[in-house]
Amino acid sequence: MRPGQFILIEPDLGFANDLTAPPAIKEFARYGQRVFAPEKVALIPDHFTPCKDIESAALVKLLRGFAREQAIPHFYEIGQMGVEHVLLPEEGLITPGMVVIGADSHTCTHGALGAFATGVGSTDFAFFLLTGKAWFRVPETIRVQFSGKRRSWVSGKDLIIYLVTQIGVDGARYKSLEFGGEVLATLPMDERFTICNMVVEAGAKNGIIPPDKTTLGHLFRLKPGWATQNMELIIYPDEKAEYSQTIEIDVSELEPFVAAPDLPSNGHPVSELKEVKLDQVVIGSCTNGRISDLEIAAGIIKGKKIAPGLRLIVIPATQKVYQEALTKGYLKIFVQAGAVVSTPTCGPCLGGHMGVLAEGETALATTNRNFVGRMGHPKSKVYLASPAVAAASAITGYITHPAEVANTQ
Repeated sequence: MRPGQFILIEPDLGFANDLTAPPAIKEFARYGQRVFAPEKVALIPDHFTPCKDIESAALVKLLRGFAREQAIPHFYEIGQMGVEHVLLPEEGLITPGMVVIGADSHTCTHGALGAFATGVGSTDFAFFLLTGKAWFRVPETIRVQFSGKRRSWVSGKDLIIYLVTQIGVDGARYKSLEFGGEVLATLPMDERFTICNMVVEAGAKNGIIPPDKTTLGHLFRLKPGWATQNMELIIYPDEKAEYSQTIEIDVSELEPFVAAPDLPSNGHPVSELKEVKLDQVVIGSCTNGRISDLEIAAGIIKGKKIAPGLRLIVIPATQKVYQEALTKGYLKIFVQAGAVVSTPTCGPCLGGHMGVLAEGETALATTNRNFVGRMGHPKSKVYLASPAVAAASAITGYITHPAEVANTQ
């Protein structure tokens, strides 16, 4: 295959949610009666669940009925479901070498496992339901090398916000962002998911991280026999791979980075935004709602109180994350500090529920987008940051470097 070539392939997995699956199901009904490969389909009602109104209840009812009618094994009812891009890897449904399509733009998250994963539209997903196939134009690849040594409190979220700031929201348009370098090798899986999650904010078709010992260790915990039986499925960059561009980033002087309104590319060092007063902080989403994210936030917040007049909303991304956070005492820390904890949902990330902003309000969130009106009123403002910055800011009421509050009680 060469960049620019059009191909028709059979993805290994296709999935959709309560917003994108209903139009696909209706389109599917016009042309067929049976799903081509039910075992390759996953339906996850995560955006507006628990259902916030009659309309959202009807959407989930449509998914539920379709899954039963078509014998789709991977339908996740409330109580089992979570935010799709955290749930699917957690369930072991995504492994290296797979081709994954999802009717959601942040499907690129799964490239952290060495899979080709990209978002598609609802009509493309309907075509997949009917035929088991999808078409693509083969993208060019940009290689991103992170070098140097990370400073304290600099995470994968800071690296990707910095990269998007450097190349812009269209800097990788319809290209593959392939990551490597000595810094990346030190990042745990959760932070790799965060990096790949946000490549679409630079216009990328997908993000991908070649599997290494961290990837294999993660897979071994989920599927102990997978690596020994399927090593031939793992794909690495060719020695003579051709890249349309190579980007070298030395992170040695980088401090935590925050994306200011109204674009993920409007990034600034946290020290430049310390006078921004906040009304709300949200910790969660497919970007930063994993157990390590909650652990970092709880470590900073423990023994402290949320700033007067500020709302802190914590949203574990899946039921398993919720249960582990409960067992480890993180949820108790949040509640004792004055926060509220939600059941798994996308919720406020897209201005759906569980934290919609009113006119004139300002929020800092660990989510992935801060477009105008993204989290509520068009005249509200959203800043994007890591869980560490979010937790520190919830304590002070202003955008704050974690080092300023992490060691105080």
